[in-house]
Amino acid sequence: MKKSFLSLAIGLSLLISGGAVKGAEVMIEKGKMVKFDYTLTIKNEVIDTSRGKEPLEYVQGAGNIIPGLEAKMEGLTVGDERTVVVGPEDAYGVVKPEAIQEVPKEMFPADLKLAVGMMIPLQDNEGRMIQATVDSVGEQKVVLNFNHPLAGKELTFDVKIVDIK
Repeated sequence: MKKSFLSLAIGLSLLISGGAVKGAEVMIEKGKMVKFDYTLTIKNEVIDTSRGKEPLEYVQGAGNIIPGLEAKMEGLTVGDERTVVVGPEDAYGVVKPEAIQEVPKEMFPADLKLAVGMMIPLQDNEGRMIQATVDSVGEQKVVLNFNHPLAGKELTFDVKIVDIK
């Protein structure tokens, strides 16, 4: 009789916690709300971090974060720390040459000081806002890159799981 009461208690505990467990801990799985701290580096240069800010929050499986990071978070539990390396194909994609375009410099206001690396907000034919990065500025032409600024890059995330619900 004691054994069935214990089984029932464990089953109810799992039902109440609402998720898969590793030992007695809830694991990251589809549908779970996850909070985590991170530092993103590219070639050992810090690009972004949650240090000194609120942890990043997302829903596992909802496509809220890059696919490669989301896949490698599956199964982690609160307190887990990992270094996760994500290739371009599972992050912001590879660089698409067709997304790099030369445009006449005269299309820009004369008083705009164009500089390499500058982000320029533009509007497409459907009225959506898009960003372009200035790749080069010549006498008569400007090369704009419409790829995501992190396209083609291998991303390294140092993550620590803070909460799972």
